[in-house]
Formats: sequence, C-alpha cells, structure tokens
Amino acid sequence: MEMNRNRYFLIGVLLILLGTQFRMIDSFVLNEPTTRALAKMSKRSHPTVDESFSSFLMQVHPKPTKRVHPPRWLGLAMIAVGSVVSLHAIAIPRH
Repeated sequence: MEMNRNRYFLIGVLLILLGTQFRMIDSFVLNEPTTRALAKMSKRSHPTVDESFSSFLMQVHPKPTKRVHPPRWLGLAMIAVGSVVSLHAIAIPRH
C-alpha cells in the first residue's frame, strides 16, 4: 500500500478528531466481554485478598464493567501529532 499525501492527511485529521474526543471525556466504561478479558490478562501468580474478592464478585455479578480514566495529556498529544502529520501531508509534493 502506497502512502500518499491523501492518506497522511486522513491519518492526521483522524488523530486530531480522536484527540479532541479524548480531551472532552473524563472517563469511559468498558463493556462486559472487554472487562472480563482484561481481568483474565491482568491476573498475577500470587493473588491477594482484594484480587480474590474481586474475582469472586466477577463470578457473582452478571455484567461487570470497568471505568477507564485516560490521562489528561493523551488528548493533547494526539492533537499535536495529528497536526504535524496533516501539515506534513500538505508539504509532500504531488506525484
């Protein structure tokens, strides 16, 4: 796949839009399958009391969800990278 200026510009605009979305939200909630997969992947070999209690609640509670708080700087970083990529797309010569 050839990366031409249209694709660079599209990636830059998408990063800018995604960055503004991350700046506007405070947190988001994952759905049940994603929360269960995240819980299975993050298990440690030596479970503590809190982890065993939370795994017990995961088995009892029918729809567990996890709230994710993205860092504040993530949106600004995505906007900055998207701006640089979009401006780079404008600077690329046409073929």
